[in-house]
Amino acid sequence: MKKVQVLRTVIGLAALTWMLLSYGVVPDADAVVDDRFAQIRTTLIVLAVTFPVAVAAFIAAARPPHRRMFLRRAVKPAGALLVLVVTLGAPRLITGLGYVTEETDWTSSAGRVALLFALGAFLLWLAPFGLYGIGQSLVHVFRTADLHETVPPLLAALLVWEVALFDMIRGTYEGVPFAVRIVFILGAPLSVTAVAMWELRRLRTRHGITLRGALLR
Repeated sequence: MKKVQVLRTVIGLAALTWMLLSYGVVPDADAVVDDRFAQIRTTLIVLAVTFPVAVAAFIAAARPPHRRMFLRRAVKPAGALLVLVVTLGAPRLITGLGYVTEETDWTSSAGRVALLFALGAFLLWLAPFGLYGIGQSLVHVFRTADLHETVPPLLAALLVWEVALFDMIRGTYEGVPFAVRIVFILGAPLSVTAVAMWELRRLRTRHGITLRGALLR
């Protein structure tokens, strides 16, 4: 499953890069990277909002004693979400509290110079963990397999459709022909949903794991 997911992601990124550059949506490769980071940021925001609602609905739909069991298991996915939010929010918090601004004069005192090096070292230390955490969070959907094996594919499918709807509302890929635009906006949710349904089918046929069994329905 992981190989298929990685292959789908690579093909999708290659096709998207070609489209962005071919139709002049972005001027160069650096802009493509910026566009992808913006998309990841949007995805994480949507996931952070969807995650507690979807998990709460899943637990509420389960019958006792599974409901109590899932409630205990939800601690780890919730912890993963909290850690990622804190990690990504730390640099923003530093600037938001006014310790660092665009007008900061780093050479005004020895303390400011020391603070500059300390912040730089902290961000360099933090960056690999943040990037790795983003990748793992998206691949494993915030460790929701710890809740139940059927949750990650279901949550992933829900997430990509929410992001696609958001892209359609805000008019993503303006300047691209309508047909191409629709293909790229709907391509991700359709492909992710197909992989998710295949994963659910494999769980059912090879391991006897089903959503109804998890909920005791």
